Amino acid sequence: MAAIVKEILARPIQLADQVTKAADEAQSFRQDCMELKSKTEKLAALLRQAARASNELYERPTRRIIDDTEQVLDKALSLVIKCRANGIMKRVFTIIPATAFRKTSQQLENSIGDVSWLLRVSASSDDRDDEYLGLPPIAANEPILCLIWEQIAILYTGSLEERSDAAASLVSLARDNDRYGKLIIEEGGVPPLLKVAKEGGNKEGQENAARAIGLLGRDPESVEQIVNAGVCAVFAKILKDGHMKVQAVVAWAVSELAEHHPKCQDPFAQNNVIRLLVSHLAFETIQEHSKYAIISKQNMSLHSIVMAPEFGHVVDEHNYTSSSGQVSHPVFGNHQTLNQMQNLVNTVAMNKKSVAAPHQSGVQGKAPNAAPHNHHPHPNSHGNAKQQHHGQNSAHVSLSGASIKGREYENPATKSEMKAMAARALWKLAKGNVTVCRNITESRALLCFAVLIEKGPDDVQRYSAYALMEITAVAEQNSDLRRNAFKPTSPAAKAVVEQLLRIIEKADDELLIPCIQAIGNLARTFRATETRLIGPLVKLLDEREPEISLEAVVALNKFACTENFLHVSHCKAIIDAGGAKHLIQLVYFGEQMVQVPSLVLLCYIALHIPDSETLAQEEVLIVLEWSTKQAHLANEPHIEPLLPEAKSRLELYQSRGSRGFY
Repeated sequence: MAAIVKEILARPIQLADQVTKAADEAQSFRQDCMELKSKTEKLAALLRQAARASNELYERPTRRIIDDTEQVLDKALSLVIKCRANGIMKRVFTIIPATAFRKTSQQLENSIGDVSWLLRVSASSDDRDDEYLGLPPIAANEPILCLIWEQIAILYTGSLEERSDAAASLVSLARDNDRYGKLIIEEGGVPPLLKVAKEGGNKEGQENAARAIGLLGRDPESVEQIVNAGVCAVFAKILKDGHMKVQAVVAWAVSELAEHHPKCQDPFAQNNVIRLLVSHLAFETIQEHSKYAIISKQNMSLHSIVMAPEFGHVVDEHNYTSSSGQVSHPVFGNHQTLNQMQNLVNTVAMNKKSVAAPHQSGVQGKAPNAAPHNHHPHPNSHGNAKQQHHGQNSAHVSLSGASIKGREYENPATKSEMKAMAARALWKLAKGNVTVCRNITESRALLCFAVLIEKGPDDVQRYSAYALMEITAVAEQNSDLRRNAFKPTSPAAKAVVEQLLRIIEKADDELLIPCIQAIGNLARTFRATETRLIGPLVKLLDEREPEISLEAVVALNKFACTENFLHVSHCKAIIDAGGAKHLIQLVYFGEQMVQVPSLVLLCYIALHIPDSETLAQEEVLIVLEWSTKQAHLANEPHIEPLLPEAKSRLELYQSRGSRGFY
């Protein structure tokens, strides 16, 4: 950069020398020319000082200030050259306005102030002696730009404390105004922020720098520039080796960048960020006990485990064989006690250790400053202490890779916040990305989410539920992911479904909507014997908030649609659970956003089980006939191809008189 700065400074120095020489040769307005010469010499001295200090100069303000200075010197040179005119006639016809010298003199004075400020702002903190920099004359038109320059310059040259304060100032600017955030990026603020975040030495400075980066990524273009500056590698290093308090802010920043530009999901995954986040999610969530053995260290999967003695049987990767030699096929309907579920989690964790451990790391630190409710870290966030695991006294097996020594001594609020931000980051990284979702499901994350939804603090529960919602949404569209991650015999998938079902049955939790969506996304993974999911969803149709009813209907549609191989069984289960009367009420009296999917579901049921006595008793055919006369329903793209056929099927099976059956 020094060579670039020297090149920038070369021409204005030459111009200053030319102005000085031309002023000496002036024949008219000599006193005014001498004043310009004096100021030009002062400016030239500062420019030469800047050239000698080119290694220290901050390039962005240097370019802006030197460009303005060059223009001023050009004008000054033109003015003094006019004063060199010889002969009476030339002097008479050379017109110089009276204000020209005053204006040029003031502009030179401003340039002197600008270059002086540039030298001060680029100097080290020791050289500045804590002097107040003030604002240069160039700041008259845009004072905020100079404030940004000053803070970025301090990030390069200040002490650890000054860098922390400068990063905090940039946080404030980026939070207040989107335009200020763009200016920070344009003026080269990201590289020094990343350097502060990476180098350590001042935990508060690292937090401020990471928080600033998260706030700067508010649009795809900004995130793209931040990623190109190397944020993925820096954040991965911090998640591996940093203080936990800093890691929590970094995890939040990852979630912000991924939310505003999904294309950064893959670069983060390539830098191992997914595995590192999962390791934080797993810490003190699932335990690894030496009493569980591993069948094989090759080609292990979530269900390649040896069950604890109290389960009374051994589970093999390819078939499930009991101790008596009989093959058993676990299904989602099997109920497990809390202790059994925890033992299952522990067993799988032990199995995954040799695969995941190289990617795991521990860190040290104190309480994080991330505030999940306002989507950015906040110094007053305290978290929730109930995340403490009930089995901390159990012997842990050490993880290979970076040391996690000391991580267990972090205060509960820090641990809770770390898990919340890790879950939030995984939620945003998973959205619409098959590769990321595959990385997550091949790790211990599904088991972690299952445990955390049940036992975690509020924020951790919420973000875990939303992460599962996004992962299952991707799995719904990707058959390979769906078969591998959510097969009915997968212990991780069973644990997840148990928790999703528990929330839906509870039906009064803020986790309800993401859990309903997740169950709906998994509709094609359930067996015909798995009917206990339908009843709780049907119950949500009865006098619930429109948003809840809508999500329940949408989920049930995924069970009942023709694309679902078991649609007939699921439609019968919906009718058996009393779904017909609820759907009729929603079609007649529901808000339009609920009316449409409710009518679609009613059509699916009529198509698949038209001989249902319940449909006849509830006079569903009349509902369908009424719907054909409602333009806003009959012309709906989702309804138009279904309604006539469903009506025709019911007419075929139901008599015109009694609506009974032939």
